[in-house]
Amino acid sequence: MSTVREAFMRQNEEDDEEEEEEKVTEDEELRACGVCGDLAKGYHFNALTCEGCKGFFRRAIKRPTQPHCPFLNKCIITKNNRRSCQACRFRKCQAIGMRKEMVMSEKEVLERRIRIKKKKMHGAQLQLSSQQEETIQELLCSHHSTFDSTFSRFSGFRPMDRNIIPVCKYNQSTSETSNPLTNCPTNTCTTFNESATDPRISSYAGSLSFSSSSSSLFGFFDNHENQEAEEVRKSSVFTALPHLTDLASYMIQDIISFSKSLQIFRSLTMADQIALLKGATFEIMQIRFNMVFNVKTSIWECGHMTYCIDDAVRAGFQPLLLEPLLKFHHTLRKLGLQEEEYVLMQAMSLFSPDRPGVQQHSMIDEVHENLALTLKTWIDCKRTGSGKHLLYPKVMACLTEMRTMTEEYSKQVLQIQDIQPDDISPLIMEVFSKNPV
Repeated sequence: MSTVREAFMRQNEEDDEEEEEEKVTEDEELRACGVCGDLAKGYHFNALTCEGCKGFFRRAIKRPTQPHCPFLNKCIITKNNRRSCQACRFRKCQAIGMRKEMVMSEKEVLERRIRIKKKKMHGAQLQLSSQQEETIQELLCSHHSTFDSTFSRFSGFRPMDRNIIPVCKYNQSTSETSNPLTNCPTNTCTTFNESATDPRISSYAGSLSFSSSSSSLFGFFDNHENQEAEEVRKSSVFTALPHLTDLASYMIQDIISFSKSLQIFRSLTMADQIALLKGATFEIMQIRFNMVFNVKTSIWECGHMTYCIDDAVRAGFQPLLLEPLLKFHHTLRKLGLQEEEYVLMQAMSLFSPDRPGVQQHSMIDEVHENLALTLKTWIDCKRTGSGKHLLYPKVMACLTEMRTMTEEYSKQVLQIQDIQPDDISPLIMEVFSKNPV
C-alpha cells in the first residue's frame, strides 16, 4: 500500500509540474522537447527540453536507485505516454545530452535560494519606504516654510559697515606700511556702500589681511603683552558685528520654527528641545548658508545681499574658526547635494542624542539612526555614477567637521560679547551660552 501511495504522489507531483507550463503566443518560436516532443522553452541540463522532462531528469538523478523498463527497453517516448516508462524516458534524456553533473545538490539548491533571498532583500532596501518618503516630505515642507534663499523676509536690520580704521601706533613699526581692509577685496560682497558713520566706531587695533587664493587669515587678534595694545583692543568696535548679529538672529528664529514644525521634535520634552536646539543651531545655520555659497567666488549669495569671509573678520571672529569654516563650505558645496540631502543633514544635526543636557537619549538616537538610514537609502536610490558610494561617508564627515567648529564658535561669540556687549542679541547669547535655559 505504501508503494502504491508513493506512486500516486509521484504522479501527482509530475502532473502539477506539467500544468505549470506556460502557453506559447503566436510570436514565440515553437521548439520541440528532445525527449517527448512537447513544447520546449529553453535548454535544461545541456539539452533542449520541456519543463516536465526537466523536472523528471532532476528527480531521477536524485533517486538512490534507477528504474527498470518492464518491456524491451525500446519504449517510444511521447508527450502522451512519457509517464509510462521512466527507464526509457531517463535513457532518452541521457541520449540527447542531459548531464547529471549539472543537477544541483540539495545543499547547492539551499545556498542558491539564500542568495536569491538576500538579493531580493537588498533590492528592497534600495527602495524608500513609505515612512521614509513621508519623513523627507515633512522635512522639505518645513524647510520651504522656514528658509528663503532670496532672504526676502530679512528686513529691519542694521546696515553693513565694512570700514575699519587702523591705529598707527599699534603697528609693530611705524615705518611698516599698513593696508587695512577698508572694503571687500573683491568689491562684490554687498550692494550696500555705506561708510563708517556710526559714532560708536573707534580706532581698530591692528591691520587685517586675507588671501583669497590660500583661504588664510593673518595678523588678527595677535597676543600682545603690551598693556596699551590691550586697552586699544578692548575699546575697539567690530564694524560688521551689528549687521551680522541681526542676520544670525534672523536665521536662529527660522531654525527654531523649522524644528518646532517637526512632529517628532514637538513630542520631546521642553528641556530636550532646548538642549537639541542649543547644540544644533550653528550647524543647521551653516548647512543653510552652504545652499547659497558660491564656490568659485567664495561668496555667500543671500538674495540682494552678498557676504564674504572678511565680513566675519570685521565682526570679530578669528582665524581659528574662519579658516576651517571656509574650507568646510567649499568641501560641502562641491558634493553637489540635492535639497532632500540638505534637509536630511539638518534633521540629523538636530536630532543628535549626545548633545549636553539631553535626557531622552534612546528615543533621539532612534530618530537619528532612522534619518541616517533614510539619507543612505536616498543616495543609493536617487544617485547615479561611480562616486555615489562615497557620498554618504563624505556627508557624515562634514557633519563631524561641524561638531569641531561649534565649540569654537560659541567660545568666540562670548569673547566678542565681552568686548562689544551692546551688539550681541539676547537670543544669540541664550542659544550659544553654556548656561542651561
